[in-house]
Amino acid sequence: MPTSFSQPIPDFKKAPYTAIISDLHLTEAEPVRVRFPLWKKFKTRQFFFDDVFESFLKHIEEKAQGAPIELVLNGDIFDFDSVLRLPDEPVFHVGWLEKHRGLYPREERSRFKIEVILKDHAEFVRALREFILRGHRAIFVMGNHDLELHFPEVQEEIYRHLNLPEHKRQEVRFVEWFYISNQDTLIEHGNQYDPYCMCEDPVNPFVRGYNFVSLKLPFGNLACRYIMNGMGFFNPHVDTNYIMSLPEYIRFFFKYVAKAQPGLVLTWFWGAVVTLLHSFFDRLAAPIRNPLKIEDRVSYIAEKANAEPRMVRELKELFVDPAASNPFLLARELWLDRAFIIFIAFFLIFQLMVFVRSVYEISFFWAFIPLFLLLPFFLFYSKSVTSLVSGYKEPDDRVLAMASAITKAQRIVFGHTHHTRHEIIGSVEHLNSGCWSPAFLDVECTKPLDQKTFVWISPGESGSRQAELFRFEDGKSELLINPGRA
Repeated sequence: MPTSFSQPIPDFKKAPYTAIISDLHLTEAEPVRVRFPLWKKFKTRQFFFDDVFESFLKHIEEKAQGAPIELVLNGDIFDFDSVLRLPDEPVFHVGWLEKHRGLYPREERSRFKIEVILKDHAEFVRALREFILRGHRAIFVMGNHDLELHFPEVQEEIYRHLNLPEHKRQEVRFVEWFYISNQDTLIEHGNQYDPYCMCEDPVNPFVRGYNFVSLKLPFGNLACRYIMNGMGFFNPHVDTNYIMSLPEYIRFFFKYVAKAQPGLVLTWFWGAVVTLLHSFFDRLAAPIRNPLKIEDRVSYIAEKANAEPRMVRELKELFVDPAASNPFLLARELWLDRAFIIFIAFFLIFQLMVFVRSVYEISFFWAFIPLFLLLPFFLFYSKSVTSLVSGYKEPDDRVLAMASAITKAQRIVFGHTHHTRHEIIGSVEHLNSGCWSPAFLDVECTKPLDQKTFVWISPGESGSRQAELFRFEDGKSELLINPGRA
């Protein structure tokens, strides 16, 4: 993907005040369905928080007492995977799968999607623009759901909507996966340590297809696109909404889904198959690399992140292996292993019944006897298989220690998990800014999770900066956790 490395980059290395938020998951507004109002209710305008974001910006300005603020939007600010809207008169061919599950991650399509998001969230754009005009700056760290920010045209579309003067335009920056604030804080979205959501190569994120350039998406993104986009009663922002046991799925189906989507099992099955196949073939695709420009690319990423080129290369070594390396693991996460067992059982029993009926005149209802005999074994297997998706999200102690040693930062801030954290692990202060996404524990959207949290870093009494974790609510911030310092 052509990128200019010659443009001047303003000095972002000093920042007395830094505010960090993540996982806003801004996406298109879902129209309310009269017959089935619970279908993707969490995506409707009822739960937009653009006005809260504007109030938040004014609040942190009061906390900084007029000093410049560095606002770090730490990944998954935009949710490209949930956008299903299509252009009225597309200048590109829209395939059947795109019509049902969203446009592919290609530059012209991604630009259309960010335009849809920004138009639906005009109040968010206006608030951010005015914040920057008042003397502050904003840094977008790319997460797994907004990897399409890698496309230069997508970044340009954001600049166009912000409509900033040229000298203020430089106060907005896009960084690939990490950012070092004031030389004391390493900020990452954190998906690079989650095998289901990691970008295989954020230095070279593009792959070439036949007559097009595309992004290689992680397994988690593909599952959101091809499965969750077709199962509107499941909220993708809360793991427990879609990772359930078999009895829980059955109860959920009859309570919410049976009338609105009786063919849910088929929707899940073909979506899971598409996800598995897409993950497998994407894994085989080689990224576009230009050996003559790789050092320029690394230096450019480092300069934007306030880092050194060696830090870019060394931090890459901490990435986990993508889950797509193990198709059997993905099949198990998608429940395709259980579907395969059921298919084989029915096939063998059918063949057995055909053979028996060729000798004896018996009813096919006798086939239920071996099915009932096999059922306890199937349930035992299903119960023994646990999902590993949520278990990989928090980086381990080794990653924190190594990242701190590489960047010389004693504080590391992540997002991605949607769970707030503030703890001291060894010599490293670890925080997680939580989320702002429309996350609810129930389909009716009456049980919201704790959200609208942020990390606030300000000058401390000893001269060094201190970090605190807050929840923002009703125009005020409440301190959440304040661990003891070792």
